[in-house]
Formats: sequence, structure tokens, C-alpha cells
Amino acid sequence: MDYTKARERAEGIVSQMTAEEKMSQLLYESPAIERLGIHEYNWWNEACHGVARAGVATVFPQSIGMAATFNPSLVYKVADAISTEGRAKYNRSVAYGDRDIFKGLTYWAPNINIFRDPRWGRGQETCGEDPFLTSVIATAYIAGLQGGGEFYKAAACAKHFAAHSGPEAKRHGFNAEVSAKDLNETYLPAFRKAVEAGVAGVMGAYNRTNGEPCCASPTLMKILRGQWGFKGYFVSDCGAIKDIYSGHHYTENLTEAAACALKAGCELNCGDAYRSLIDAYEEDLITDEEITAAAVRLYTIRVLLGEFEKNRPYADIPFSAVSCEAHKALNLRAAEETLVLLKNQNGYLPLQKDAPLKIAVVGPNAMSTVALEGNYHGHADEYFTVADGIRRVFGSACVTVADGAPIHQQENKRWDGFSNLTSEGLAAAQDADVTVLCLGLDRDIEGEDLGYENDFTDRGDRKTLRLPACQTELSERICDVCENVVVVVMCGSCADLGEKVRSHAKAIIHAWYPGAFGGLAVARLLAGAFSPSGKLPITFYSDDEPLPAIENYDMANRTYRFLQSAPLYPFGFGLSYTSFAFSGLRVVSVDNDKIECEADVTNTGDFDGAEKVQCYARFSDSRTSTPRLQLCAVTPVFLKKGETKTVPLEIDRFWLKAVLPDGARVEPDGGIVLYVGGGQPAPDAQGLAL
Repeated sequence: MDYTKARERAEGIVSQMTAEEKMSQLLYESPAIERLGIHEYNWWNEACHGVARAGVATVFPQSIGMAATFNPSLVYKVADAISTEGRAKYNRSVAYGDRDIFKGLTYWAPNINIFRDPRWGRGQETCGEDPFLTSVIATAYIAGLQGGGEFYKAAACAKHFAAHSGPEAKRHGFNAEVSAKDLNETYLPAFRKAVEAGVAGVMGAYNRTNGEPCCASPTLMKILRGQWGFKGYFVSDCGAIKDIYSGHHYTENLTEAAACALKAGCELNCGDAYRSLIDAYEEDLITDEEITAAAVRLYTIRVLLGEFEKNRPYADIPFSAVSCEAHKALNLRAAEETLVLLKNQNGYLPLQKDAPLKIAVVGPNAMSTVALEGNYHGHADEYFTVADGIRRVFGSACVTVADGAPIHQQENKRWDGFSNLTSEGLAAAQDADVTVLCLGLDRDIEGEDLGYENDFTDRGDRKTLRLPACQTELSERICDVCENVVVVVMCGSCADLGEKVRSHAKAIIHAWYPGAFGGLAVARLLAGAFSPSGKLPITFYSDDEPLPAIENYDMANRTYRFLQSAPLYPFGFGLSYTSFAFSGLRVVSVDNDKIECEADVTNTGDFDGAEKVQCYARFSDSRTSTPRLQLCAVTPVFLKKGETKTVPLEIDRFWLKAVLPDGARVEPDGGIVLYVGGGQPAPDAQGLAL
């Protein structure tokens, strides 16, 4: 069903409602209208990396890990599996009369905010720091979630519009001051591409942007609906409309806040502020036409989801699709592509899986399922921690497991125990041929507005890029007692392990929050069952490298596009067990919208493996300030050892434009040079001038 036809049908439904009934439908808990045969509907559902908060579902790698795959086609398959499980759950929930929260088909994902600061606790939910990578990963997710049929399989929602990435402690009253150039060059492009991809919904952010609350911003709404032609629904973040009054002090009272948001174009309220719309209506702060327009937009989405069809679409998806074997296999593949190998000294990995090794698996995340899940998660019916995976894969090894330290705040003389476990970890490591040191964080100290502060976290945002002190002590002391140490880090951002551990470790794997099968994926990587191909979707900084204040939304000296110093590990970096050579970058065709290129890639190593071929643009001799580099194409390729393939690279000319101080995107007044490889080009690399 096309949008115009769906809207006409929605208009017919809404035309039968009273003003009070229409206003009731603008709350996320939309009540039933029995006289019209309309069931209640709860709009709030989550699917950041799997159906969340609704019982058992496949728990895929957290979004930042999915971005590390640099593989949009894989992300599409994951999102398609998520919407399949969502429909399976919805079909049974409706059959049993369960229309509660987290049972609907409107998923408030993906989070496409730019991960501009590695300390932001919610960065784990994003697709990284780069607008291009965020766009291609997010649009693949949206397409997979919504499907390509007559009706939406599920409805995606891009969030949080527009400039939103911390600080968590201040988000309910914070004003993000953003230049027109940064807004259009960095913060808005992914939202624009989501709209072009047909995303069903957009969620407004808690904060203000340049003085206007994001859920009541005429400026942002003019861009979204006026310039980009967005036709879907706009929803507030949860409680954000109340913040317009109580946090931002933008209006005198809650009634005015509700009216302000509705008039700006926010159709749906997550929260209860829109209960005040009745007062606003009676005070002539809003009109019946504005209420009707909002209700029609919302009902257009419900029509497109097939709610009012006699034969509901996708009703044949059985409940057995939830956490089925096919989805578990996909989950393992996704977890494998998520892993980023940061160090492999003298080819220490892979280990011989059939050798009679003594392996110690030590650290607070060795047996943690919480660290597999990340936040906004469901519950898997099967988990593989790193310890579980190593036992499964290394069947001939003697495996010893020890906590060694808590995630955070080790204390001596605690009567309930499980705190000071360093000696246990050291004992396991000292007797081992190799120690797999499982460090990192979890959602209890890195995440969304956690509500508390300590020496490590400020309500979810990190105060340091080092791991908590107890983990640093454990890791350094293990390096003193064990020669062969492999570090596995699970967290949602970068982690500086410190010079001693970085230099001593034979290998370092960054695993993010890798999903329910993450531990099995790590073990298979250690054993050489596949060659790693994950790439960093964010820049890894040193802890002692000064970062701009997290409140500062200026992009100067942030992310690989504008960073002036050498990072710990660069965006796009990731090692393999094999090696690749790139040659013959050439232009195949050019039109007004895109440039088609191709390059030859050869596997020159001793392993079969995948490479994520990256194309970067460098602007030269431009009088307009431009990024240092801009990723503009990504193509995954799998090559057997010795094999060569010609790899296509499609470049949207949007990413080759320069952005002026007023935010206008124009043809650059200088030259453009393209580079192809497995990461960012070296400063002296030879490129292709356009």
C-alpha cells in the first residue's frame, strides 16, 4: 500500500473521532475506541539489536558492534531477522489479547546520533562517529526492519533528532550549541539519509539545539518536513515534552509545553504531557486542524502496519521463528564480523585448538552474560560467555576460569565477598600457557542516564578512557606472572589499556558488547576458525590525550575527520590473519548523483578471509574548510588466499560536497583525491584524482 492510499484510509478513520478521542491517540499508550472497533495500541517498543524487553529473542551484537562489521548487507539480514521475531511475537500477543508495552510493531530504533565523544555512555547504541558509515548501516537496518512489501513488516524510528550525544547528567535541560556548518556536515546527514530511505518515524531529543527544544523546534522541523519532505510520524523522547517546561523553562507551564510541541509537529508523546492537550484545546492554544493532522499521521503508520486489514499481513510468521536456529547462526556470524583485532604480535594468533594447552580465562567479563547483552536488550535462550566458548572450541585444552576482579570498585574486607579476587586471577594465570584476559565494562556503569555518579561514571558517561582501577591492577599484575596474554575487551567505546598491558599482550581483541553468541565468536577467532574482519567505527584515543569538553558540540579536533593528532588506533582500523593488496582504482561511470569506481583486491596472505574495502576522499586546495578525510564507500569482499577480485565502489556525490559556514552543501572549489584500502590512507599514499 503506498503512502497516499494509506493516508486516505487514515483520514477516513480519524474523521469519525471526536476531538477528545483524537487527542487521546497522541499518547504512546493510545487507548481503545470501542465504538469504532479500534483496539488500544502501545507505540513504545525497542529493537536496538534485537527485540528488547519482551522476553526471549535473539540478542544480536550491540549497534556499535554491528557498525564495526562495515557490512550493510549483513546488517540488513540482522534487521530482517529482528522484524521477523517481532512479527512472530506480535501475532501471538494479539491472539491472546496482550497489547501491553513492548508488544507493538513500532520500534524506536535505530539510534543514529553521531558518536562524537568516546565518553558518552549511549554511544554503544549508535553506528559510530562517521556520518557516512552511520548512514549506510542505519539505512540497511531500516530497510531490513521495515521490509519491502505492501505493508511495513515493522516500523523503524530514527533517533534522536538532531544534535544529541551527551552529557547524560544534563540532558533534560542541556542546550547543544551547534554551528550551521557542523549541523549540516556532521549531525544531520544520517537523518537525511534515513528520511530518503523511507524511515517511518523520527524521535526528537531531550536537549535543546541552539536554544529550541528538539521536540518543539520549528527550525529542525522545517528541515525535516520542509526541506527533506519527511512524511512519517514524529515522537518525543520519553518525558521530553515535560522537559520543555520543567527542564528547559521554555514555557510557563506544562499545557503550553504540550501545545508548543504539537504545533511544531510532534505528533506522539512518549510520556503523559499530552494529557494536557485538552486544556490547551480549551484555551485555544491548539486547533482541531492541528490535532487532526497529528492523528492522521499516526494512523497512517498503523494502516501501513496492516492493523486494520481483515487478513493481517505477516500473520503466517510462526512463534517458532523466535530465536530459531537460522537466527542463531546469523547471530554467530554477526558476532564474528563484529570483533576487531587490534594487535597480533608476530602472528601469535590463532592458537592451535587441538593442542594440549593450559588456558586461563580471567577477568570480570570472562563469565558475564551482562557484558554480552549491552543495553536495550532482550533475553537469549542460550548464551556463550568467553569461558563457555573456549571450553566448547578448545576441547583438548585444560581451561581454568577466574574472576580476578569485579567490573568496578574493588573493596577489601567485604563481608559478602566477590570483590578482592586478584590473587585468584593471578594463580590461574601463573599456571597457564596462555591467559585470555577478559576486561571491559557493562551497562551498569556505561549507558543511559544511570542516575548516579562515582569515580568512573557520571550518570552513564565515562570520566576516563582507562578501565576501572581494579581491572588495571589485575591486568598489569597478570602481565607480571604470565608471558602469553591475550586481552579481550568488551565495552561500548574505546579503552586505553595502558602502556604496560598494550606492550606486553600478544594480542588484543575489541569485542564491544557482542551479543549472546559473542563468547563463542571470540573463541573461534582465537582458534582461527575465521580470519577477523571487524573495523573500528570510532577513533580510539589515549587516555592522556586531551579531549574537548563533552558539552562542546564543536567538531574541531573530534573524530577522524577533524582530529589533528595521531590516535591510539584510527577509525577504520582492524587487523586480519591474512593480508591484502589494493591496486587499479579507477572510475567506471559518473553522473549527477553518483560515481562508480572499482579496484582490484588480492589476498596475499596464507588465510582465506574477508576484507572491508574502504574508499576515502581527501579534498585539496579548497578555500572552504573540509574534513581531513571522508569515508565515502565501503564494500565487503571475501577472498581465498591468492585470489584477486575486482571490487565495485559506489560513491554518492553527496559525500563529496563541501559544507559552507551557512550549512549549504556545494561542489568543492578545489580538487578531490580518492584512496582505497583496508583502512585510512597513509599520508604519502597515492590516490586517484577526480
